Amino acid sequence: MKTLRAIASSIVLSWGWRRALLAFVAGALSALAMAPFNAWPILFLTIPVMVWLIDGADAGRLGGIPAAALSGWWFGFGYFVAGLYWIGYALLVDADTFAWLLPFAVMGLPAMLALFMAVGFALARLLWTADGFRILSLACALTASEWLRGHVLTGFPWNTLGYALTEPLALAQTASLIGLWGLTFIAVAVFASPAVLADDRKVTRRPWLALALSALVLVVMAAYGAIRLGNHPTQFVDKVKLRLMQPNLQQDVKFNYAAKQAVMDKYLSLSDRATGPRSSGVRDTTILIWPESAFPFFLAREADAMAQIANFLPQGTVLITGAVRPPDQPAGTVVTRAYNSIYVIDHDGTILSMYDKLHLVPFGEYLPFQSAMEKLGFVQITKMRGGFIPGDRRRSMSVPNAPRMLPLICYEAIFPGDIVPQGERPGWIVNLTNDGWFGISTGPYQHLQQTRVRAIEEGLPVVRAANTGISAVIDPLGRIVVHLALGTEGVVDSALPKPLSNTAFSRVHDVPVAIVVALSVIFAIRRRTGSKMMNVPV
Repeated sequence: MKTLRAIASSIVLSWGWRRALLAFVAGALSALAMAPFNAWPILFLTIPVMVWLIDGADAGRLGGIPAAALSGWWFGFGYFVAGLYWIGYALLVDADTFAWLLPFAVMGLPAMLALFMAVGFALARLLWTADGFRILSLACALTASEWLRGHVLTGFPWNTLGYALTEPLALAQTASLIGLWGLTFIAVAVFASPAVLADDRKVTRRPWLALALSALVLVVMAAYGAIRLGNHPTQFVDKVKLRLMQPNLQQDVKFNYAAKQAVMDKYLSLSDRATGPRSSGVRDTTILIWPESAFPFFLAREADAMAQIANFLPQGTVLITGAVRPPDQPAGTVVTRAYNSIYVIDHDGTILSMYDKLHLVPFGEYLPFQSAMEKLGFVQITKMRGGFIPGDRRRSMSVPNAPRMLPLICYEAIFPGDIVPQGERPGWIVNLTNDGWFGISTGPYQHLQQTRVRAIEEGLPVVRAANTGISAVIDPLGRIVVHLALGTEGVVDSALPKPLSNTAFSRVHDVPVAIVVALSVIFAIRRRTGSKMMNVPV
């Protein structure tokens, strides 16, 4: 205990570059809690550093809230640099055009996202008390700031702290009750609890109680998850046979029109590959699924490509594929903008339905202040002049001889509570993506993990087809039924898992979490006011 108090004291009293370095290193180490490492116990060491940094925020010239915010920014900067370094890979696909932006992506984006962590630390400092209840203040503040990060300026809730409690899978089942933001509240409170052990007993009478309660919370979560997993074995929809094709194409091929026939030949031959001694290739399949933006051309305008697909698909088999779709324009009009879309195509080459991506990626599919930035010479990574056109609304799609499908393209799957249209509960989710932009890095693993949590939150199976991986069929409890490894080409066959009934989260979304956070804030304010009246330092 004396050693822990000595460590806490040294962090509380640190200042200047030492304080910044401590915060940065703690943040960077915290990224190990995310996929693919899932080393979430590291947060029992790093989140208490948050507490002690805020404890010492009164020292120095920037005392109080400004000092807490600065420490939060350094923590967030370390966390996002370590967790999002892979974004720089996308700029190296066309290095001649974009390599000069590498420092801005690898350092600039984390610097901006760290502002949300700074806001969280500042809010926590506003609610701070000297006793063990301050970990609830931190949990409230960081849940609020992480929620803001998931919504402000179109939102980017990547690697939200709650994902630390989604592996092992039993812990993740709590997402079906309270979603990602509820997991975030619990994660911060639980992982911050060791900090209380270093408290003065005159201020916190039972410093062991916070850690004991945190351990109990984890045990209850694990028990609930184990029971839920045991009571809901994976069940499958009758007569639906899926085949996922993962081509592992490099980005310079995917966007090269001259490679048109080579791409088609690869897709068709790979899709018909036998997967076992009894496999008859695509003839065993009712639904064939290809990844996002599969073609280096406008599929619907290439009659020969559509004819090849029609000749390839057996009767009764449909293709679900990503494709760039031009807007409806008179013949001969030059296409300057397009949609990122999903098509459902039947065996005679008819497009049965389509969906246009609603939530576009900033700087990837469009530029903020597009026209002004283009005049300055900037272009988004996909080089679509004018940017992609967003779809009009989220909608489910009809697929022959299968339940209704909810299409999600790329990172549309990372937004909790914002994927299923109101009043339209589908039978499954299809997530088409192209994580090939990010090479063999941690990014695709993080993307897969977030998609699994959407399955648990909504109680819906997810079928994920990715260009370079990781393609997978995920049941409604987040179990991976089959998958294809990152950086490999191939096909994988699977039945379609059945959905569960509506989860608690799918019915009420973030209402319970908002109530808990509000009550915790009221409680923290009352304790802070009481501490001041008793002349206890806050």
